[in-house]
Parts: sequence; C-alpha cells; structure tokens
Amino acid sequence: MSFENLNLHPLIVKAIADSGYTEPTPIQAAAIPELLAGSDVMASAQTGSGKTAAFILPALQRLTEPSALKTRGPRILVLTPTRELALQVTAAADKYGKHMQRLRTVSILGGMPYPLQNKLLSQPIDILVATPGRLIDHIDRGRIDFSRLEMLVLDEADRMLDMGFIEDVEKIAAATPASRQTLLFSATLEGSIAKLAKRLLKTPKLIQIAEPRARQEHIEQRVHHVDDLAHKKRLLNHLLRDTEVNQAIVFIATKRDADSLADELHAQGHSASALHGDMGQRDRIRTLTRLRTGQLRVLVATDVAARGIDVLGITHVINYDLPKIAEDYVHRIGRTGRAGATGIAISFAGGKDTVQLRKIERFTGKSITAHVVAGFEPSRTRHAPKITYKSGSGSGGSVGNNYANDAPRRSAPSGNRVFKDDARPASRPYARDGVKTRSWSDGPERSTRSAAPSGRSGRPQAGRSTGSGRPSRFTS
Repeated sequence: MSFENLNLHPLIVKAIADSGYTEPTPIQAAAIPELLAGSDVMASAQTGSGKTAAFILPALQRLTEPSALKTRGPRILVLTPTRELALQVTAAADKYGKHMQRLRTVSILGGMPYPLQNKLLSQPIDILVATPGRLIDHIDRGRIDFSRLEMLVLDEADRMLDMGFIEDVEKIAAATPASRQTLLFSATLEGSIAKLAKRLLKTPKLIQIAEPRARQEHIEQRVHHVDDLAHKKRLLNHLLRDTEVNQAIVFIATKRDADSLADELHAQGHSASALHGDMGQRDRIRTLTRLRTGQLRVLVATDVAARGIDVLGITHVINYDLPKIAEDYVHRIGRTGRAGATGIAISFAGGKDTVQLRKIERFTGKSITAHVVAGFEPSRTRHAPKITYKSGSGSGGSVGNNYANDAPRRSAPSGNRVFKDDARPASRPYARDGVKTRSWSDGPERSTRSAAPSGRSGRPQAGRSTGSGRPSRFTS
C-alpha cells in the first residue's frame, strides 16, 4: 500500500514524498482510514512505529476543508505528557503540512514565558499541541476558545496517567465540544486507560499493532554487573570510547546526578550534555538540537527523554541506573534502533538491582545476556558473565587504569514515588546529606511552580555527524 491509496490530499502526499517515505507503517495503514472516516480510535503500537504520523496526517486532512466557525480557537488539540514529545509532534505537523497555505501550529508548554504564549493564543490557530498542566492554566484564565475544535488527540495516554494527569485530561476534554473526534494512543489499552477511554471516546475502533512487551529483536540487549559507583563510572568511560558508538543516551535516575555525570564525561573528553526537567526550555531545545545535528555525542538524561526523542544517529542506549518501572525500560531502549536500524542497549546492575533486573526480564519476556570487558570484571563471583570481551576488542580499545579521580560519590537516594511532569511534591520527604527535602521529578513544569534552577546547557563540542540517508519506513 502507498500513501496515495489512503486518499490523503495531494499536498499532504507531496510533503510525505519530499521526506522520502513511500509506504505507510502498519499503525498508519490501520489507523488513517478509520480516522478519515470520522471514527474515534484507541490504538496501541510499540515505540518507533510511526504513530505520530498516524494521527497528524488525518488531522491535516481535516484542515484542507475550511471550518464552519470563524473563531480563533484551534481545530485540532494534541495533548502530550512531555515537552520533548510536544515539540516532536509540532515538528511533524509543520513538516507534513508545509505545502498547505496558512497552516498555523502552536505549542503551549511548561517553561515557556506566559506573555509569549498569550500572544500566540490571541491569533487564529489550526493545531494546538500542549502539555496538560500548562494548558489547564490557560483554560482557567479563559484564554482558549474550543468552540470549533474537531479533533482531540491523547498521545502517550498511559504516560499522562502515570504522571498524575488524569484529572487534568478529563477537565480539558470536558471543555471541548461533545461532537469532537477523539483519538487515544497508548502503550497499553488495559486498566485505567480502558476506563478513561470509556469515559471520553464514543464506540471507538480498537487497533493493536504490537504488544507493548514486544521483544525488539533489532536491539541487542546486554547487562554489565558492577561492584560500586567507581566501577560503574570507569566502565561507562571505557564503553563510550568504542568507535562503534556514534551517539548514545545514558539514562540516570536523578537530575542532580545527570548534571554531575555529564560534567565528568565532558572532563574525560566526551562530547556530553545533560537533559532533565529542571533545565529551562531554551536550554533543552538547544541540547536536543545539538543531538539531532550530530554536534552532541553523549546525552545524559533522566526519564524525561525516554519518550519523544527520535534521532536516527543514536546507536547505543546505556541504563546507568535501571528504571524503577519495567515498562520504562522498553521506552528507554526504544530510543535506539529507530526506522528499522539496529541498536545496542546496555544496562548496569549492582548487587541491589537484581530484583529490578528480573522484573524487566519478566516484563519483556527476554533474558538479558550478561557481558564483561576484560579489566573491568566484577569482583563478586555471583556476577559471573556469560560472554567475555577482551579490552580493546569491540569495546573501544585499550584504556588506562589510572582512575585516581574516580572515587565513589554519594548519589541521591531513589525509590520514592513521585508525581512526574507537574512539579508536584512527593508524598513524603527523604533524607539527602542529613537534610530533609522534598523529591521533585522530571517533565514539563506546570505553570510557574518549578523552583529548581536551570540546568547546564552543555559546552559546544565538535561531535560526529550522524550521516545522511533517509529511512525507507515512515517513523515520525
């Protein structure tokens, strides 16, 4: 099947062809006809399957016909859990609607100045992409008119519910016309998601392309057992010197540790920067731009980057800290192996991580093979690896063993259950260096309540080009 067979407007098909795509992915082929027919849709597909285009293309098709109402409010509303994903959706709308005249897409996100957002909302809008917290602020102030809204899209709905946004999502939906078409995309369509869909969607069509626990055979998964923090840091430095690592995302548990580790990697000669929720929007955009253009080789990120980053040059994902939720592991490693390419996912596991590692293996249905690099073996015999690599063979060459500056540091305690994305405090304080504080989590800040300082934007470094060439599959 080609995109011409989907009865899309010629201007949209032309933009798709300009991007180098010729045929739709399974989720696009299944969802687009139903959406063009006006049905509500519940869809589930694994990361990297092209679901963004699956709803953006029908949304653009709607905009080829003029609205019956002459108001300034949006005709399409897309809700996303994070700023990064919102920017990705906005970019997709601009790319595939570039030949349409007077198309106007606006993003409303935490971290953006209110005066700028007020100005954007005062003008006519076709597509509005927003994070729930900031959108609620503008709805409460009466700055948005939804009278001509035709389509509501809930992207990564399961993630929004995990972040505590269920009440905000329902409040936003209640402010829109009952006649709207509603789309829900989620990694899972069970439990709370099914209950939400029952309340918001009208006799929806159910589309499931792949189980959320897909094995992702195109991604090689490895685990390296480590003794302590110093061992982990030395091993990371060694692995990142591998010439096979084009670009890598290193996932870490806390924002403070993300900054610290990025600084250490930079001092060791790596082109590295941090990405987390305490960074200002301008710094986050700058960091992601450097990653996409190949100027940045190593991104040290909290789970704010687990969804919404689509960079073809990422060959490796390294779980410096294992995720607390097994499902997040799937989304993390999905940042590599995009558009049909292969990738490598490496996880570090200490003695206390055994239980979590087993949970991840049960969730994915796949045993993760233990690896070791000669010279970096774990001291505990119970960590005996199944596969051994010699230092300098497939692991970045020989690296010196003088690590006097790699003394272990106390890392922030983790494990608290926190509210993500909305800058809400955790239910109880935890001790850090003898001082009781409250735990804050990553994601788009709601309103102006984020009191955390802006993160480092990273130092410009000459990075490696990700190369050229277009994917044969449509994966935006």
